[in-house]
Amino acid sequence: MNTLEKLSLSCVELVSSQELQKKLDSGKKLRIKLGADPTSTDLHLGHAVALAKMRAFQDLGHTGVLVIGDFTARIGDPSGRDSTRPLLTRDKIRANAETYKQQAFKILDESKTEIRYNSEWLSKFTTAGAQDDGLLSVLPRITVARLLEREDFSNRMKEGTPITMLEMLYPIFQGYDSVALKADVELGGRDQLFNLLVGRDFQRDDGQEPQIVMTMPLLTGTDGSRKMSKSYGNYVALFDEPGQMFGKLMSIPDALMWEYYAVLGPELLGLGEHAPAEIEAAKKLHPMEAKKRLAAMVVARLHSAGQAQAAREGFEKVFSKRECPEDMPVFSPAAGQRLSQILVAAGLAPGMNESRRLIKQNAVRIDGQKVAEDCVPQFKDGAVLQVGSRRFCKIAVGGA
Repeated sequence: MNTLEKLSLSCVELVSSQELQKKLDSGKKLRIKLGADPTSTDLHLGHAVALAKMRAFQDLGHTGVLVIGDFTARIGDPSGRDSTRPLLTRDKIRANAETYKQQAFKILDESKTEIRYNSEWLSKFTTAGAQDDGLLSVLPRITVARLLEREDFSNRMKEGTPITMLEMLYPIFQGYDSVALKADVELGGRDQLFNLLVGRDFQRDDGQEPQIVMTMPLLTGTDGSRKMSKSYGNYVALFDEPGQMFGKLMSIPDALMWEYYAVLGPELLGLGEHAPAEIEAAKKLHPMEAKKRLAAMVVARLHSAGQAQAAREGFEKVFSKRECPEDMPVFSPAAGQRLSQILVAAGLAPGMNESRRLIKQNAVRIDGQKVAEDCVPQFKDGAVLQVGSRRFCKIAVGGA
């Protein structure tokens, strides 16, 4: 397998392979761009797919340019969205951005990574006049009809869902990032294709050689239905503790683990072209064992082999032998709180809607007994409140 074939592993779109081969043959150290808007504190396994692709380029001597979108986070990327994102404050964006570098370096080679914040150029770009190298000089290059070609915008138009002017400008800002950075290759999820192609157009108009566009698969979240997203609470964070990470991966539907093997295997897990053979070997195992193997590989990659082994042993102790973990957090509910409120307050559910859903689906137990209604429970001191097969807390009555 040659270099181009290895770099193309798991790509959805590559625009274009001939252009990429030409850039590789030039011997030039390429600038590989990947953007991430700090809309929350966590990067997750969905982000890891593109980060691992960037690392593959770095291992060949190229420079990874991680663009932290502190400017564009104030808008929110509309890609794949069916509604407008809430606007974030500058302080919240700044706090989130601080966590991104440390998380990204779990995968990237820090010595070959350039960290840039797009407020460096976009804050000037948006205030420059028509005769300057700014927004007013770029807007005539793209039509409203072209912007509305985007599938997500088109769908929202058909459904009568509002699209703000800020969202319409987002592809323009992302495209200009590529001009400012003189990117050779831009990586993104497959829902980013339109934005990445705008970058090619802007570079060409600016007299630059157009960037190569490489899109990656979108990883399905742990719920098995929607793409992995912090908004849906169905994600595995790169900063999750080993045991928590292992448990989340063990919670995915059996059918979904083959997607995880296929999407994460080639680069993140280091399987390369051997990923299909690994999947075939795993399919010969019992599904539980195949999933444990997958979870251990992910934890080993993002933590260490020793922590992966300890996480597996901890999982087996709790779930195979039906023992409760020894290090459960302790929570003291307020008087009169309903079970749904307690689950959220104790951190066992991300929100009230999910909390009520878990109760309705018989996923909540108190001392091993299922609770089927959203009541005001009468706990005894030291009772174990359990959600699903991996979330526990010990109840302290009266603050004990």
